[in-house]
Amino acid sequence: MTSGRHARGRIQPVSSPSYDIDEVFPPKAAHDPQSTQRMPTYAPAAGTVGETAEAPGFHKADEKGKAGGELGGIVQGAELGTEITASLVVFLVALPLCIGVAVASGTPAELGIITGVVGGLVVGLTRGSTLQVSGPAAGLTALVAETVEAHGIAMLGVIVLMSGLLQIGLGMIRLGRMFQAISIAVVQGMLAGIGLPLMFSQSYPLADATAPGTAIENILGFPAHVLATFASGQTAIAALLGIATVVLSFVWKKVPGPVSRIPAALVAVAIGIVVAALPGVEVKTLQVGDLLSAVQVPGLEQFAGLADPAVLTAVLTFTVIASAESLFTAAAVDRMHDGPRTRYNTELIAQGAGNTVCGILGALPMTAVVARSSANVQAGARTRLSRTLHGLWLLAFALLLPSVLALIPISVLAGVLVHSGWKLLAPEQFPKMWRQDRGEFVVMAITTGTIVATALLEGVLVGLAAGIVLAALRMSRTSVEHRTEGDTAKLVMTGNATFLRLPKVIDALEAVGSAGTPRIRLDLMGVTHLDHACRSQIEEFAAQKRASGAVRVELLLPDLPGPGRKSGPAPSPVSPSWPPPQPHERSSSGALYDAFYGPSQPGPSAEWYYLDTRPFEGLQDSEDARWRDHHG
Repeated sequence: MTSGRHARGRIQPVSSPSYDIDEVFPPKAAHDPQSTQRMPTYAPAAGTVGETAEAPGFHKADEKGKAGGELGGIVQGAELGTEITASLVVFLVALPLCIGVAVASGTPAELGIITGVVGGLVVGLTRGSTLQVSGPAAGLTALVAETVEAHGIAMLGVIVLMSGLLQIGLGMIRLGRMFQAISIAVVQGMLAGIGLPLMFSQSYPLADATAPGTAIENILGFPAHVLATFASGQTAIAALLGIATVVLSFVWKKVPGPVSRIPAALVAVAIGIVVAALPGVEVKTLQVGDLLSAVQVPGLEQFAGLADPAVLTAVLTFTVIASAESLFTAAAVDRMHDGPRTRYNTELIAQGAGNTVCGILGALPMTAVVARSSANVQAGARTRLSRTLHGLWLLAFALLLPSVLALIPISVLAGVLVHSGWKLLAPEQFPKMWRQDRGEFVVMAITTGTIVATALLEGVLVGLAAGIVLAALRMSRTSVEHRTEGDTAKLVMTGNATFLRLPKVIDALEAVGSAGTPRIRLDLMGVTHLDHACRSQIEEFAAQKRASGAVRVELLLPDLPGPGRKSGPAPSPVSPSWPPPQPHERSSSGALYDAFYGPSQPGPSAEWYYLDTRPFEGLQDSEDARWRDHHG
């Protein structure tokens, strides 16, 4: 048993040394004298100091034939077939998103595909995140549209390029990990806030219609959209294809046999192509132009535009929003799987590299996208191979097989996205959170509602603020009791006394002040934190009562560190009140107990005051006698 020196009446335990888990429990080979296996060597965690890495000695193995080695430095302990099928699912989810975001941003559809390709082939190869998928994001649509309208599409490339370089700089100075401090209620609210608008926005192309605009407009216009859908035969066919895709996505895994291993999205696309080829069926299909002709490399004229303060403001705005969305998404995606955690600084550098390349090509800015990432996780991906291949599929089909893309009905791809939106919404999480923690439920609901009403970044910031307020309220739990005992009005306070509980403290002070007793005792020895607002209020109350001369006030403050306190001998306590405290009633500082029993060496910040040094004539004779007996 270890112990430390005595200080301020308390025993300070000596902290025990910490050991790595393999120092205490080395691998089995280390204990087996017959074993010739070498001790495993653990590679240092990539990224910066303090970043999350897998525990030493933690190696996943699969007895059922998973690849044991590395495939191109990416696949490790994962099934190649699963990674390929997952990449195809992500490709089918990403394709309509790339085109839809580009069109909504007021740019050619091909620029969205270029950004998706860069997100797969550049960001997908980095080690920042394993399953997070990047590409053009709906959260930047309004900002891109405003930028293109104000500065032109040629200037967009320079803005995206400079934003990417800034992201790389932020990652190199290790600012990425600050985005990891995010409440799970905010994460779940963020996912639901993305999923709900995604479902309603995609319900329009699911019936070959155009969404009205914002999430609120899409939700309010949904009833009229349903009525209009079945007023036309062709839109009804498109809607039935989309609905069949959604239903198939839910039930396909329950199909017996090896057929269930084929992704439901691929089956739905095959069915959609067949139906769309039938005579008399005229549903909308994908239309993609020439990818290479859409590339617009910025020239010197565009770089000269960086002298414009409005352009620099746009660069900073893109940097902040794109970084925040990517790293908030990383926190959400990490909660969806049990694989390696995101290296936040490395991921921020990877996003910057992707945006730098997008800027050089004159494409749209990129962020991590929850819809694609969740589809990647749900498809069973375990490595970076799936997200890298999805970029390769985008490039190959757009360059070599645009005619194949033209066969895919838009309503089928919209159905895939509606299913992804439902999985993100996860409505069962709301009653579950209500049962577990109603305060966190409120934070979750606020985050979801704000994202739906405004945008992703605003909603997350409001959710974080709500979480901070909730934490502050819970940390400010203060117990304030006041009562009158004989000639003394007592106020006893415990817990954390902060400004959030100031109204409660003021009410209690007014109650003891109006009790009409000749003595007031303010006992704060049980307070674990006393902020400046509460302390000032209590001291002002005591000073006012002292100035009146009609009441004697005892103020017992806790031994808490605070600003402006200097070390050195404390003033001797004066005439402590009776009865003396018992040993089990000692404060954390021991100041009150030592004032009675000695030898008295309280800490320099221990405070015990009589606010009036005149003899108090109200003491009963029996108390005077007991006090004299105690001190001889």
